[in-house]
Amino acid sequence: MFQSFDSSTRPEDGPVRLARLREEMAREGLTGFLVPRADAHQGEYVAPHDDRLAWLTGFTGSAGIACILMDRAGVFIDGRYRVQVKAQVDLAHFTPVPWPETKPGDWLKAALPQGGAVGIDPWLHTPKELDALTEALAGTQVSIRETPNLVDRIWADQPAPPQGPIAPYPEDLAGESHADKRARIGRLLAEAGQSAAVLTLPDSIAWLLNVRGADIPRNPVPHAFAILHDDGRVTLYADPAKVTDALKVHLGPEITLRPAGAFGPGLRSLPGKVRVDPASAPLWVLRQLEDAGVEVALAEDPCILPKARKTAAELAGARAAHARDAVAMIEFLAWIDAEAPKGGLTEIDVVRGLEEFRAATGKLRDISFETIAGAGPNGAIVHYRVTEATNRRVAPGDLLLVDSGGQYLDGTTDITRTVAVGPVPEDAKAPFTRVLKGMIAISRARFPKGLAGRDLDALARNALWQAGQDYDHGTGHGVGAYLCVHEGPQRIARISTVPLEPGMILSNEPGYYREGAFGIRIENLIAVEEAPALSGGDDRRMLSFETLTWVPIDRRLIAPEMLDAGERAWLDAYHAEVAHRAGPDLSDRARAWLTGATLPI
Repeated sequence: MFQSFDSSTRPEDGPVRLARLREEMAREGLTGFLVPRADAHQGEYVAPHDDRLAWLTGFTGSAGIACILMDRAGVFIDGRYRVQVKAQVDLAHFTPVPWPETKPGDWLKAALPQGGAVGIDPWLHTPKELDALTEALAGTQVSIRETPNLVDRIWADQPAPPQGPIAPYPEDLAGESHADKRARIGRLLAEAGQSAAVLTLPDSIAWLLNVRGADIPRNPVPHAFAILHDDGRVTLYADPAKVTDALKVHLGPEITLRPAGAFGPGLRSLPGKVRVDPASAPLWVLRQLEDAGVEVALAEDPCILPKARKTAAELAGARAAHARDAVAMIEFLAWIDAEAPKGGLTEIDVVRGLEEFRAATGKLRDISFETIAGAGPNGAIVHYRVTEATNRRVAPGDLLLVDSGGQYLDGTTDITRTVAVGPVPEDAKAPFTRVLKGMIAISRARFPKGLAGRDLDALARNALWQAGQDYDHGTGHGVGAYLCVHEGPQRIARISTVPLEPGMILSNEPGYYREGAFGIRIENLIAVEEAPALSGGDDRRMLSFETLTWVPIDRRLIAPEMLDAGERAWLDAYHAEVAHRAGPDLSDRARAWLTGATLPI
């Protein structure tokens, strides 16, 4: 089993730890201290060693920050975690704060009218974050002070930093050699008049060098730093324990290996103009360069956009991984439909069962994130993770929301299906159908080149909006190629300004959540592609989406009269294609189930 069901935090631990942190703040002469969910690499996912926010507050979500003052402690959480945070923190000591509606700088400004000194660890904050804080606090007496990490001082049993081995990734799956990638990105630097770029994001380094790592659970990326020079050479800073002979052979003579401790001196010795991403590099990097008098160019990590545009080989791998994963999912759904209505399954049983079906493919490297299996009211917790303490029986009449994915060498999957357990709750049919209409709208979208995710997001929400409903998360995130299941810069969300381009893989996952009752989400992965020309259309370049996920949607939860003719045609064609693609590889039991699950609506 990949997933465990232990509770990694307890609300009752928070107050004692908070008091100890405040003692350290007093010793440092600080009025406040910020504790983000971040590490020195500024990726979304952190190793246990770096999970300071969870250790201090009890909140285990994938994004957030705690603003600790002497008389209050705000835990900033986005719409995905409004329900979850209330169950994980001691509400007598920690106050959930809706974010980004309320930003930390504005909150600090209001909470410290007489001023004060707020500490930050420069390894855990970016220059962009510091700029936002500084701007919000302009004209106040509140100052920001860079300090060592105070949480680390009081965390006596803090896990050691990870030391997973770094392994070569097959070039035939990557679709491009690391030499060609380095040369290509190096030319971009040279054209911009930049001598080097500092890389701190683990997935950027993994992509550039065609390597994978084992430092972050569920995400095959290494903890390392790198400097890419304009001639394509790279200096890689990593713990020597992670470096194998096979890796040295793979990297070749143009990659210089240095221990992680040499990163600071390496930065300070750089000549010329050095590119630093203000949104992803830790502030510490900028300080090293500034202190050494190195000229800095603040610009986006040069690997982010090329990584998002998948090669033909990566897209082929994604299709293969999704075909394999679809068979496992259909076997799982057939099993759920047979067993769950009997009332004997729990949420943990559901997670374990799905993992066994994926493992039976013989190709599963890991799950791509902790499986979300929420029955009834637990489904309304957007990023619910079942533990032994929260484990709920899956009862007849429940909706069961299962959001999961697999990490295969040729691709990363992410799929959500919401299914009825036995009797169908009538009050769920209308919102389920509205969510489905939104998912179909994105799937069918044709749009001019140059549009961004924010331009499409409303398509997924329109049916819900017409009923006075909505959901508090984005419609879609980017997905990596045997990398992180959440990958930027592309998104389908109100705040996304990055134009969508062919080769980008995204999720398509509208939802609806009724707290205390049920949650609904339907998710497929899609890839941006050139749209075929239409008779009578002009010569404007248009894009559309290729569907990657082929797993049936629960027809029992659909109100057919709410679908128009185009939506019905799309759904029937989708289900026919699911049966065609997956049918031959299924067990007899699952194939018989699939026949009924894919009938025309």
